Amino acid sequence: MSKHFILNTGAQIPAIGFGTGTALFKKDATALVRLAIENGITHLDGAQMYDNEGTLGAGVKASGKPRSELFITTKIFTLAPGQTITESLKASLARFGFDYVDLFLIHDPTKAPAGELGKWWAGMEEVYHAGLAKAIGVSNFQVEHINEILQTAKVVPAANQIEFHPYVWKAAEPIVKLCKEKGILIESYGGLTPIVRAPGGPLDPVLENIRSRLEKTDGIPVSAGQVLSKWILQKDAVVVTTSTKAERIQEFLVVENVSDLTQEELQAIDDAGSKLHKRVFMHHAFKD
Repeated sequence: MSKHFILNTGAQIPAIGFGTGTALFKKDATALVRLAIENGITHLDGAQMYDNEGTLGAGVKASGKPRSELFITTKIFTLAPGQTITESLKASLARFGFDYVDLFLIHDPTKAPAGELGKWWAGMEEVYHAGLAKAIGVSNFQVEHINEILQTAKVVPAANQIEFHPYVWKAAEPIVKLCKEKGILIESYGGLTPIVRAPGGPLDPVLENIRSRLEKTDGIPVSAGQVLSKWILQKDAVVVTTSTKAERIQEFLVVENVSDLTQEELQAIDDAGSKLHKRVFMHHAFKD
């Protein structure tokens, strides 16, 4: 996988990331992280809440891949009484066995005490200036949350990682538009929801028609998941996904070998997606 996006720091972020939540939540990630790296993954997405940062680090070590050739993200979930953002990240780094992360995110805007989101962001800026995180950003932020931190921010967030797929596209448009205006990259998680968690919906026949067309055009097998991943990438968003199977990891990585969707196909997915609203994660942050 060679496709990258460019963060507002100037750094490259691989367009496909391997997530260590969902299937690996609170589980030993060592073997699957190693498997992902050995199959070509260079972007690993972790979080304090997943409670497996230590085994993510162990998987990196077991793979033998140099740390400098990987892009690693983690996320702060909450702070213990009296704890600072810097102390929290240093604890994560100790679990990983790393000196820095490439991207550090605020996982949930509602975890900051009322009125203190700007204060949390100031703490994020401190770890950025200290070099503990090469870039800083947010996750699950709505328009109101972005606007709140931008009132006092000296560093604009590099990314906003949100649930992002056709069944939330209509609801996501305002935050996607704001992030684009501010130079904040969108990262998608839960991108395969329409086929994994909401099969039988209005997207199914649209995805099948596109999948069939691409398979004939490209002369290679194409899956519905790859069609959804192309849709996300063509919305200029990073795809963060996961699997326990090597063949599925390879399927993610060869998405760039699949031809782009046409404008008509992109619109057909948008239109079908607008017929059903299906959010799976973080309902409280998005108030639905």
